[in-house]
Amino acid sequence: QVQLVESGGGLVQAGGSLRLSCAASGSLFRSAVMAWYRQAPGKQRELVALDNSRGLTNYADSVKGRFTISRDNAENTVYLQMNSLKREDTAVYYCKMDYGSLEYWGQGTQVTVSS
Repeated sequence: QVQLVESGGGLVQAGGSLRLSCAASGSLFRSAVMAWYRQAPGKQRELVALDNSRGLTNYADSVKGRFTISRDNAENTVYLQMNSLKREDTAVYYCKMDYGSLEYWGQGTQVTVSS
């Protein structure tokens, strides 16, 4: 069973930066697709960034140029560097692992951006 543990959320002023981390247990990480999603109050969960483990990354249009996803396979950890944060980035951020037909979610970490 895979466990994903997010950390790094918090309160930040608009224009500031945060780095989220997601540590994965088990042995699937190196070959897994890792992604960050977010869900704001009253809204659907949406994909923020994805890393397919083979050098391909993808971003939501709303975060392109501001957010960067990266991974450390030696540490089984995926990161989301968030710069130039905006109030509309306020949400609970979730880490997700996809490995074939298997999918796992973290518990989420709150990011709040104040004006």
